[in-house]
Amino acid sequence: MAHASEGRGQEFRLPDLGEGLTEAEIVRWLVEVGDVVAVDQPVVEVETAKAMVEVPCPYGGVVTARFGEEGTELPVGAPLVTVAVGTGEDGAAPAAGTEAAASAGGGSRVAESAGAASTGGESRAAEPVAARAEAAGSGNVLVGYGTSEAPARRRRVRPDRRAATGAAVRTNGRVRVAGPVDGPAEGSADGPVEGLVDGPVPVISPLVRRLARQNDLDLRELTGSGPDGLILRADVEYALRASAAQGGRAADHEARTGRAPVTAPTAPASATTPGAPRSGTVRTPLKGVRGAVADKLSRSRREIPDATCWVDADATGLMRARTAMNASGGPKISLVALLARICTAALARFPELNATVDTEAREIVRFDDVHLGFAAQTDRGLVVPVVRDAHARDAEGLTAEFARLTEAAHEGRLTPGELTGGTFTLNNYGVFGVDGSTPIINHPEAAMLGVGRIVAKPWVHEGELAVRQVVQLSLTFDHRVCDGGTAGGFLRYVADCVEQPAVLLRTL
Repeated sequence: MAHASEGRGQEFRLPDLGEGLTEAEIVRWLVEVGDVVAVDQPVVEVETAKAMVEVPCPYGGVVTARFGEEGTELPVGAPLVTVAVGTGEDGAAPAAGTEAAASAGGGSRVAESAGAASTGGESRAAEPVAARAEAAGSGNVLVGYGTSEAPARRRRVRPDRRAATGAAVRTNGRVRVAGPVDGPAEGSADGPVEGLVDGPVPVISPLVRRLARQNDLDLRELTGSGPDGLILRADVEYALRASAAQGGRAADHEARTGRAPVTAPTAPASATTPGAPRSGTVRTPLKGVRGAVADKLSRSRREIPDATCWVDADATGLMRARTAMNASGGPKISLVALLARICTAALARFPELNATVDTEAREIVRFDDVHLGFAAQTDRGLVVPVVRDAHARDAEGLTAEFARLTEAAHEGRLTPGELTGGTFTLNNYGVFGVDGSTPIINHPEAAMLGVGRIVAKPWVHEGELAVRQVVQLSLTFDHRVCDGGTAGGFLRYVADCVEQPAVLLRTL
């Protein structure tokens, strides 16, 4: 455990990174305990369900504590680092070079030290140091935090044994920090993080506590099936089912015999509890990108009454047009860019599909601009980057933007803003070598165009059988925003443009 440098410690917590994100996983620490950091210097790289983000610290000084190992998942508001503001590595005021570095790194200087901290604890002379450091904060804001005032102190509760030793609690494959990993020295002003496990009862989830409370179930009578005896929701549900079944049998016995049965104690939840680990099984936590995708797809299925129509189209004309465009010199045009151009033209003719449904207001919200999402499979999972103002871009501009976003997606550099705000999605599942699909709509959008593989097939062309490049197109749409006539008209127009690109030129 690293020791804290003496001085006034400012605790920097994981900020709200926007777009409704509630947690992030520590990927890589960029500083060590004892390092001098400048205002707004990135201190940690985290991965959210949407993107990789470097998080800058609004305080300048010496890092005295880090909370969480690499791979640990932290909720928004959890402590990240503690910084002794206005102090150098030896506890004295930082040298001029350090102050200059802070000024260059964050655009503002760390306040000068009013005096070194005493050995026995925090000196009074350090008080104005912190005050001036807070006043000299960067002023920069991610989402939900700034540097104009010190963060509020968290209400401390008595930590359990694991929290006191700085251990991490693992539940269902998710690591939750119960105390500082690189914490402050014993006796310093900054104590351990508040415990995540409730006293002697090993429970983390507030949902589990509420479920037990609503059903008058004493959690102290249960033995959890999770790691270290952690009580899971499955344990509570199992106990409730067992109690209900036992109550039903007791009532039946008393009705038949007129005597209450003698019951054996309820067996505690064990490794055979539904949801508990079993031998020969592999469990993968639904977190990060996979968890975000699962939540979004589940919500789409629950809320959107979707329908799918499809049609085969002769893509020979489109492929020839692309070949001719690329042979004329200049930047190469991608096939997905041409399909995107067809999409935006079709949405101009059928704007009902460039929309969303406001369920609370019971209104259909139609958009003027087309922000086109496209499905991209990466090592981190399926992501849907968004091409802003796709309707205003030509084929060359669309090609460049698709390439930029695809590269960023594979490198994990997409920002939350590049992954949200889409109004329509293009799904080219033909890259997986399949002809058709019935994809789930990218909530809260109203429609998605699917494109299968383009493959040589026998086709009747101009009255004769010929081998042509054929593709299957599908449209999955929210039946609340339109009926089949509109969806069919949209898909037919797309197919006509694929078969005869001149149709697109006539509508531009």
